[in-house]
Amino acid sequence: MQQIIISETDFQKARKLIKENKGKEIVFSSSDDELNRKILEKENIDILLLVLSNRKDRMKQRDSGFNHVLAKIAKSKKVTIGINLDEILKAEKSDKVEILARVRQNIKLCNKNKLKMEFLSQKNEKDKHDLKSLGLSLGMPTWMTKEIINC
Repeated sequence: MQQIIISETDFQKARKLIKENKGKEIVFSSSDDELNRKILEKENIDILLLVLSNRKDRMKQRDSGFNHVLAKIAKSKKVTIGINLDEILKAEKSDKVEILARVRQNIKLCNKNKLKMEFLSQKNEKDKHDLKSLGLSLGMPTWMTKEIINC
């Protein structure tokens, strides 16, 4: 199935693009948390790709753009949560640590709500076993890593 990545900042434009690409696997990505929630609630998408860089963490909590409310909505709509592998590989060392910590937090939320997670990459083709080992080292349970396919 062909994957279409939609990255918009306007709800109406995103809605239009989703309707135009009906029948394809739709991956939605936005850095706006409110837009992510609105799209997740109102539209039929297959994968929600979270943008984890350029976020400001709070004193005692990480801001990963994903919370228990979004997790429950994603579970009811059967949406997979995506991890952007290109974002991790391109990041500077100091930013990479923060991004991986946010990924770990998202993995814990997905495990608690029994959501599927998937590594997505546009430029880098990685081996299935490498992705599984990365997932296990970040805290993915084995049932989640069994479903990992090539990106």
